[in-house]
Amino acid sequence: MKELGPAALYRRYDPEEFDFETTAELEDLTGTVGQPRAVAAVEFAAGIAREGYNIFALGAPGVGKHSLVSHYLEKHAETRAVPPDVCYVHNFEEPDNPRLLQLPPGRGVDLRRDTAKLAESLRAALTGAFESEEYQTRRQVIEDEFKERPREELKDIEERAKQEGLVLLRSPVGMAFAPTKDGEVMSGDDFRQLSEEEQKKIQTKVEGYQEEAQKALRQMPSWDRDRHTRVRELDREVVEAAVAAPLDELRQKYESLPGVVAYLDAVQHDVVERARELVEQDGASGEAVVAVGPKGPDRKASMSRYHVNLLVDNRGTTGAPVIYEDNPTYDNLIGRIEHVAQFGALSTDFNHIKAGSLHRANGGYIMLDAHKLLRAPYAWEALKRALQSGVLRIESLGQTLSMMAVVSLEPEPLPLNVQVVLLGEPILYYLLSQHDPDFEELFKVASDFAELMDATPENVKGYVRLLATLAREDNLRRFDRSAVARLLEYSSRVVGDQERLTARIGVIHDLLREADHWAGVNGVEVVKAQHVQQAIDAQINRADRVRERVHEQIALGTIMIDVAGAKVGQVNGLSVLMLGNFAFGRPSRLTARVRLGQGNVVDIEREVELGGPLHSKGVLILAGYLGANYTPDQPLSLSASIVFEQSYSGVDGDSASAAELFALLSAIAEIPLKQSLAVTGSVNQHGEVQAIGGVNEKIEGFFDVCRAKGITGEQGVIIPASNIRHLMLRHDVVAAVSSGQFHIYPIETIDQGLELLTGMPTAARQSSGEYPEGTFNRLVETKLLELAEKRRAFGMRNGADKEPSD
Repeated sequence: MKELGPAALYRRYDPEEFDFETTAELEDLTGTVGQPRAVAAVEFAAGIAREGYNIFALGAPGVGKHSLVSHYLEKHAETRAVPPDVCYVHNFEEPDNPRLLQLPPGRGVDLRRDTAKLAESLRAALTGAFESEEYQTRRQVIEDEFKERPREELKDIEERAKQEGLVLLRSPVGMAFAPTKDGEVMSGDDFRQLSEEEQKKIQTKVEGYQEEAQKALRQMPSWDRDRHTRVRELDREVVEAAVAAPLDELRQKYESLPGVVAYLDAVQHDVVERARELVEQDGASGEAVVAVGPKGPDRKASMSRYHVNLLVDNRGTTGAPVIYEDNPTYDNLIGRIEHVAQFGALSTDFNHIKAGSLHRANGGYIMLDAHKLLRAPYAWEALKRALQSGVLRIESLGQTLSMMAVVSLEPEPLPLNVQVVLLGEPILYYLLSQHDPDFEELFKVASDFAELMDATPENVKGYVRLLATLAREDNLRRFDRSAVARLLEYSSRVVGDQERLTARIGVIHDLLREADHWAGVNGVEVVKAQHVQQAIDAQINRADRVRERVHEQIALGTIMIDVAGAKVGQVNGLSVLMLGNFAFGRPSRLTARVRLGQGNVVDIEREVELGGPLHSKGVLILAGYLGANYTPDQPLSLSASIVFEQSYSGVDGDSASAAELFALLSAIAEIPLKQSLAVTGSVNQHGEVQAIGGVNEKIEGFFDVCRAKGITGEQGVIIPASNIRHLMLRHDVVAAVSSGQFHIYPIETIDQGLELLTGMPTAARQSSGEYPEGTFNRLVETKLLELAEKRRAFGMRNGADKEPSD
C-alpha cells in the first residue's frame, strides 16, 4: 500500500490565484452563497402567500438561517402593501367588548391625537354649558315649576277645607285635617261634646279631604320624573349644541373612513346621554377604569372612554412588516390585557390592551425561534389556534385555562394575515412532523439549510465576498489575500472535507473578529495569514487543557500506549473526545484474547454496559467476518474477548471495529502487530474498510503522542481510503509526513491493513480453496481449524450431547 504524500493531506488555497490585494477591493455580497435549496424554498413560500404555506427553516446553529430568511422576506415585503393601523376604542353598547378599528397607515396616530383633543374640548364644552347663565336660568325655572306644583295642589285643598271648618295641620310625620271652633283647632273635649251626628259628619269631611291630599301627594314621584325628564331634555339640548362643532369637524376630517364616522356618532350619542355623569366623574377622579371583581365590572364614565388605543402604528413603514420575536411567550405573541390594582380590586379598560408581535406582523411576516416557542407554556398552541382560525383573539392565559375568578375584557378579534417562519434545528422539525398532527398542515414549506457547500469556483468567489462583507459590517480591518486563503482552508477543516466549505458562517465570523483582534495586538492595519493562524491557535489553547493532560499521562506511562515494537493481540485504536465545540483524538490500546469456545466474540465494554449500540454492532460483525472468511465449512470454535484498555467511560461508534479485528486476528494467528501504527476505520462482514468521522483529529492525536514519546520515523496511521478527501491536517503533521518522519496509509480491505501491521502477505484463496503457505490468512485458518478439531475431540470425550463451556 502506497502511503499518502503531503499534497493529499491538505488542500492549500494559493493566495496568488486571487485577483485582489485586500478585501477592501471586493463588493458586498448581495445574495447568499451555498444555500440554493433553502433560498428556493423561502422564495417559493413568500411568493405563494397561501394559507398553510408557513416556513420551517431547519439547519444547524450558525448556518445563517436568520439572516438569509430575513433578507429574502424583506425583499418580498418591499413589493407588498403597508398594512393598516390597528386601534381599539370603547364599545358604548357592550363595554366588555372593545371595538376594533383599522385605518390606513399613519391615520391611527392622527385619530389618537384628535380624540385626545376632542376629550379636552368636550370637557370644556360640557363644563361651560352647564355653568352658563342661560342653562342655570332655564334649569331654575324647571326646578321652581315642579317645586310649586305640590304646594299649589295642597293650597286649593286647604282653602276648600277651611271654608268647611277644617284646618290642615303639618308635622314631621305627615299631614292631617282637624275641625276648628272660633278660628282655633277644636279640642278633644269640645269634639266629644258634639252630637254623634255632627261628629260623624266632621269625620266624613276629614276623611274626604285627607284622601284628596294623599292622592295629590301620590302624584309627587310622577312630578319628579317629569322634572327629571324636563331637565334631561334641557341637558340634551344644551349638550348637543355644545359638542356639535368639534364632532362635526372630526366627521368632516374622517368622512372617507365610515368606521371612524360611525364611532364619532356613537361618541356624540354617549356624550349626550352621560353628560352630567361625565362632568361629575371627571371632576372627581379623571381617569376612567373598570373595577373588576367577582360580581362583574363596575364602570364609571370619564373622558378617557373617548380616547383611542393605538396598538399598531404603521406610519413611515415601507412595504409589509418583517418582525422577529426573540421572546415568543404567550402574551408577547397574541397580546395581553393589563390590570391595575385600585382599592383592593383589579381595574382595566380598553386603554390597557397591549399588542403582541402577531399584531405588529399582521399583513407581513414573523420569525420565531422554534426552541424558544416550544419552551414557552401554551405559546405553540396559541400560535396554531390563531393560524387555524385566521383571527387573533387577545385572551389572558387565565381566561384560556378558565383559571380567572374575575371578569375581563373580550376585545373584538383581529383578522389575521401573517406568514410565520420558524427557525430551528432539524430534530425539532422531524419531531413536530411525527408527533403534532397539525404541523404539516400549517408549515407546508421546509427550508433546509446545509451545513456545508461544495468548494466550486463560483462558491469560493461568493464565499470570499461574504468574508469581505462581514468584515465591513463589523468595522474590521482589511484582510489580505493570504488571510483569505487561510480562512478558506480553515473552513474546509471545519467540515473535514477538502472539496467543501462550511456553511456555519457564525464560526468563520468569530474567527474574523479574533484575527482582527490579533492584528491590532501586533499593531498592523491589514490582517494576514499569520494573524488568522494566531487566532486559531488561541482558540485551541483556550480549550485544550484536557487534551494536554491526556497526552501528558500517556507520555508519563500512566496511560499505557506503545508507539514502537510489536505485540500479539494488541493494536492502537483511535477515538475522538468532544469537549463542547473542541474535539481531539486520543489513542487507546485495544487488546484481544482467544481460547477454545463456541464461536462467541465477547465485547467486554458491552458486558459492563460501557459500550453503545453502534460499538456493539461493530464487534458482532467480527464474528461474521471470521466465520465466512476462514471457516465457512466448519463451526467457529473459539471464545474471544476484546476490550479498550484503561477505558473508564462510555464507548460508542464503530470506527474501532477494524482495529478490533486486527487485534483479534493477531491473537488467533499469534503474529505480533506493529505498535508504531495506529488504526482507524470500520469494517463490514466482507472485510471492506469503511469511512469514519474525525479522521483529522485522530491522526493528529496519535502524532502528538508519538512526538511526546519520541518520533522514530516509522510511526503512522492507517485510515480508510475513502477518508482521503477528508484530510485537512495540521501543518506540523504535513511537514512530518513530507520529511518522512510520519506516515499515513490508506487501505480498502482488512488484508491490506494486515500486511502493513504484520509485514506478512495475506493473499486470496487459491483455486484449491486454500490460502497459500506462508501467508497470514493461512495461519489464521489453520489455527481456527485446530480449534474446531479440539472442540470435536473434547465433545467426544465428554459425550456427544456436551459441548465445551465458555
